[in-house]
Amino acid sequence: MTKLINSQAEGAGSRPPLVTRPLLLRFVSIIGASTSFYLLLSVVPLYAEATGGGRGNAAGLTTGALMLATVGGELATPRLVARFGYRLVLVAGLLLLGAPAFALTASGGAVRITAVCLLRGLGFAFTVVAGGALTAALIPAERRGEGLALVGIVTGIPSLVALPLGVWLVAHVGYGPVFAAGAVAALAAVASVPGLPDRDAGSGPGPDPDPGRPIGVVAGFRTPALLRPVLVFSVTALAAGILVTFLPLAVPSASGGVVATALFAQTAAATGARWVAGRHGDRHGSAALLVPGLVVAAGGTLLASLTHSPVAVVIGVALFGIGFGVTQNTTLTLMYARVPASGYGTVSALWNFAFDAGMGVGAVGFGFLAGRTGYPWAFALTAVLMLTALAPARRDRRTEGPRGR
Repeated sequence: MTKLINSQAEGAGSRPPLVTRPLLLRFVSIIGASTSFYLLLSVVPLYAEATGGGRGNAAGLTTGALMLATVGGELATPRLVARFGYRLVLVAGLLLLGAPAFALTASGGAVRITAVCLLRGLGFAFTVVAGGALTAALIPAERRGEGLALVGIVTGIPSLVALPLGVWLVAHVGYGPVFAAGAVAALAAVASVPGLPDRDAGSGPGPDPDPGRPIGVVAGFRTPALLRPVLVFSVTALAAGILVTFLPLAVPSASGGVVATALFAQTAAATGARWVAGRHGDRHGSAALLVPGLVVAAGGTLLASLTHSPVAVVIGVALFGIGFGVTQNTTLTLMYARVPASGYGTVSALWNFAFDAGMGVGAVGFGFLAGRTGYPWAFALTAVLMLTALAPARRDRRTEGPRGR
């Protein structure tokens, strides 16, 4: 079916095909890595608490180690990709994400669990940065926005399913089988990597090596055309981390399934918005979507501050999801368009850093703020903080170009 669709598109003289064999192979490693990561994301903290005597700090230590290694690995990966190529770094990431999970099936203990989390966080960083750069190289530039939206859907479905599934499986089959399943999901995906191009290493079936000079992470942070989208996205990611972490605590328990409904609405709205933003950006340009996406996300956060109104919470979080999906797709599309292919690794690192660091800082900072103002005012102040990113968003609207400025 894929071949038929692609051949029809080429025969009609329309845009180049989007879904190709290398991209389908890349989807295999995306699904494997996402399933492995999210299947254990909530399970490992539960395991740490259960084996650590329920002292209350073990769960936070495991998640903190995981995210610390992820953020550090994301900043280091572009240099590794430039030296060793996409495939080797992606294989290393899948191995580090999967193999250490087997160690958890042997025994617990804080040191062992923390070490596993550090290794798995580093592996996840390798897969999202090296894999993200490779994915961008597999998508035609004319359809980059639509292609990145499709990749977002492929990434999002495993996370949506695996996160609750891991907790459910623990209650029914125990920790050991879940750890083994998380390991196998990543390790099985290694088989798909040899069929992928290895562009930066100068081998494989991919396009000819790009003549552009590689861009380092530090240089990326100093490049306004890349820094502006990073700032905009980090602010919306900050709010995302806040909503996911604190909405269950802020909404009165008497409201029943409001939180579950709201978070599902956010995920669904963000997925749909990414797709719409991608298609619109390919046809009309992406930079014009930054300001509307940011404003909608901030407006949704402000509406969600009415925590005693179930309707306001659900609508507000859904609106935030729309704005978040638009900024996700738009910022990443703009950043890839502003560098040569040799800079894709740096773009992937910067964008994922903005995502993970924004969510982490948002969750930590909001906890201190809400303790002093209460949840409604803290959500409202978060919305105001988001609007400070209007300055770089408006600047980007005026400077969109083939490489930006």
